[in-house]
Formats: sequence, C-alpha cells, structure tokens
Amino acid sequence: MAQSTPEAGKGPAGPGQGATVPVPAAASGGPVSHAIFRLARLHRMFAGQLLRRIGLHPGQELVMMHLWELGPQRQTDLVRLMDSDAATMTRTVQRLEQAGFVRRRPSPTDKRASLIEPTTASRALRREVERVWSQLEDLSTAGLSDDERTAALHTLERLEENLVRAVAEAAGTEAAGGEG
Repeated sequence: MAQSTPEAGKGPAGPGQGATVPVPAAASGGPVSHAIFRLARLHRMFAGQLLRRIGLHPGQELVMMHLWELGPQRQTDLVRLMDSDAATMTRTVQRLEQAGFVRRRPSPTDKRASLIEPTTASRALRREVERVWSQLEDLSTAGLSDDERTAALHTLERLEENLVRAVAEAAGTEAAGGEG
C-alpha cells in the first residue's frame, strides 16, 4: 500500500494522512499544491457523478450558468468568460445543443457570428443544476462551521489571486521576450 512521505504527513493527524492518492517524495516541496490537485480531482469526479444524473458533464453546467445569468452569448464570449479554449467550447456547445439545452441563432449585430442561448427545456435543468451545486457544497464542507467555511473560501480566493497574478506576470515576461 502506498504511503505519504514522512515530510508530507507529520504524525497520525498530520497533513497528507487523508490523502486519496500517494504523495510522492518529489511533491514534498509542494504539499499545498498536491492537496489542491487531490481536492480538485475528487471534486470534479464527484461533480461528474452528480451531473451525469441530470444529463450533463462537468463544465457544461458552468456554461449554462453563464447563459442563464447573462442571456445569449457569442461562443467567443463564452470562451473568454470560462477561460477556455475554442475547441473545448465548440464541443461543449455542440453537446449542449444535441441535448436540447441550447440553440444557436444568428447575431443581429454581426452576420459572421451566432449567439448561443438557453432553450426553454433548460429551465428545468437550472433547478437541477442549482440542487446539484448545493449538494456538492454541503458534501464538500460537511463538518465545517460557518467560520471555517468563510475562512476556507477566503484562503481559496487568496490562492486563486496568487495564481492569477503569477500567470499575468509570466505572460508579461513572455510578451517582453524575457525569461521568468
């Protein structure tokens, strides 16, 4: 049976003890990063199980959330909103269209573009997506007090801000032709 490295878990209740995948020694310099990897993998896997029950795959519900919130969008706008790539968004929209949750219509302002809009059939889906997300939230934060939930959210937001800043700085360095 694979075990966490001694550096990753310091004793019976130490970090890494609840790891769902072995923590390799090479990851000992990044225990938070490895924990994020494990958490994201499990969260996406469980979200996928819940979403499959309502006919969606992970990520499709996020596209639908944006469409329900913002109304019809160009596919390029969805790519930007989701920080996705064009090929992935094309596949996502095609699958949602085949399922009857979105339709395309010509853009009234740009003859080259079409708008992606939620269908009437997606109204019932919205209630199901909201239910799934509430269930996923409850399962993910089970046993946490309100203060712990708030602290966890704050910490995750700080981690995200750090990575967004690092990506922007790396892109600036690449654009300037230097190395980072």
